[in-house]
Amino acid sequence: MTTTEAAVTGTTEPSGAAPCHGAPAADAPAASEQHLGPHGYSKQKDQHLKRLRRIEGQIRGLQRMVEEDVYCIDILTQVSAGTKALQSFALQLLEEHLRHCVADAALKGGAEIDAKVAEASAAIARLLRT
Repeated sequence: MTTTEAAVTGTTEPSGAAPCHGAPAADAPAASEQHLGPHGYSKQKDQHLKRLRRIEGQIRGLQRMVEEDVYCIDILTQVSAGTKALQSFALQLLEEHLRHCVADAALKGGAEIDAKVAEASAAIARLLRT
C-alpha cells in the first residue's frame, strides 16, 4: 500500500496480504531489484492525484472554517462533503483493483485468486466500517 493510499484509508496493508499486480510484498527485495508492474489505477493516476488534491483542499477549508469560528452545522456539512468525496475515491480505486489486479489473478488461478478475493473482501469490510 502506498503512502497516499494509507493516508486516504487510514490503514496499512495487512501482513501476509498478496500485493497488487506487480507490487512488492513487505518482505520482498527493494524496488530496484524487482520489476514493478502497473497497478489498476495507473492509467488514471493523474486524475486520481488531481482528485486527492481537491479533497485535500476541502480538508484545509475545514481548518479555516474552525479558525474563523464558522457555525457548527456549516462545518459539519463540509465534513460530510469531504467524507463523501473520500468514499467515492475509495470505491473507484476498489473498482479499478477488481478490474485489474483481481481479474489478473483470476486468469492465473490457484491460490493467487483466493488471496486477491480475500484481500478485496477485507478492503470492502474496512470501507463499510467507516
